[in-house]
Amino acid sequence: MPVGLLPIIYLAFISLGLPDAALGSAWPLMAPALGAGISWVGAVTMIISAGTIVSSLMSVRVVERFGTGRVTAVSVLLTAAGLAGFALSGEFWQLCFWAVPYGLGAGAVDAALNAYVAVHYESQHMSWLHCMWGVGASAGPLIMAQCLGVGTWSLGFLVLGGIQVAIVAVLTLSLPLWKEKKLPHSAAGQGAEESGDDRVQPARFSRMELLRRDGVPAVLLCFFCYCALESTCGNWAATYCTLGRGISAEVAASWASYFYIGITVGRALSGFISLKVRDHNMIRLGQALVAVGIACIVLPLDESVLLVGLVLVGLGCAPIYPSIIHATPARFGDDVALALTGMQMAFAYVGNLAMSPLFGVLAQMVSIELYPFYLTALLIVMVAAGEKLNAIMRRRM
Repeated sequence: MPVGLLPIIYLAFISLGLPDAALGSAWPLMAPALGAGISWVGAVTMIISAGTIVSSLMSVRVVERFGTGRVTAVSVLLTAAGLAGFALSGEFWQLCFWAVPYGLGAGAVDAALNAYVAVHYESQHMSWLHCMWGVGASAGPLIMAQCLGVGTWSLGFLVLGGIQVAIVAVLTLSLPLWKEKKLPHSAAGQGAEESGDDRVQPARFSRMELLRRDGVPAVLLCFFCYCALESTCGNWAATYCTLGRGISAEVAASWASYFYIGITVGRALSGFISLKVRDHNMIRLGQALVAVGIACIVLPLDESVLLVGLVLVGLGCAPIYPSIIHATPARFGDDVALALTGMQMAFAYVGNLAMSPLFGVLAQMVSIELYPFYLTALLIVMVAAGEKLNAIMRRRM
């Protein structure tokens, strides 16, 4: 493996995280400027999620045709175009239009890089890869805040888009490095390998064929519940702290950020722990920490215990996502790693798209105090699906 390629992959994942929280941090100022309601941002995020689902499901054919390196560079360019479009938007419908290339770019690079790292690198690198997403996701709002202090939200999106363009330049220069490693292919892909690039021809399986494989429905359900839990916990933490526990809005907003800090720090630590602990046990460790964190959230104790709970849930979430992805080739075969990773990404985005808004409806119609119990339900289903998958894998041995 070329020495310089791994930092390039990390850089690409920082670029994936950079814009993720920027829209939310700028929206209070964007909404009145665009004549939009505060809740309208949900429509933009749904369009972005729909784009990521489509591009994730198309990732096999796209990577097969153009190669992982090219797909990554073009995908980051699409997100840069989306951010530039956000900056230039003067009406809400324009924001929705530019959400399409942003979503398509994010989904393609996510699926392509996850599959590539799962096949070619050890488990610790998958954890550190997703730690880099956390670095980007944490930096995005900070950059936007600085730009809001000296200019407007448009400047913030232009700066973020400019950073993405610079990353595209680095990715383009790195394309020769990607030729040294390819995803596994069937016999039909030999010509691509002999041509000296990273294009691949993975073994052909329809989505229905993949779904009929033992363990695939279980891993998809596990992934769906994990991503639903992560997005619900992060999106509604501040609201729960304020409306459910009586904490001031300013303090609650800062406390919600500790959940993401927990994920970022946890993934950095998980990279070292995974040197000694196998993927399925990393997942169990994460689920146990999430359970302890939810217990701290639900107990009517001191406010500091609530904060500890949010941090623990973040730390618990940290190893689950990268460990599920990294275990995919070992569980189901290198030849279906890209196709199945694309399906997992799609289920992840469906979980984000459906379950967090569903909790919002429940919170409005019933009570925000359902928050820890909703998280508990998602955790129980995730653990059940994960243990069913582990049982299937044991029978194969």
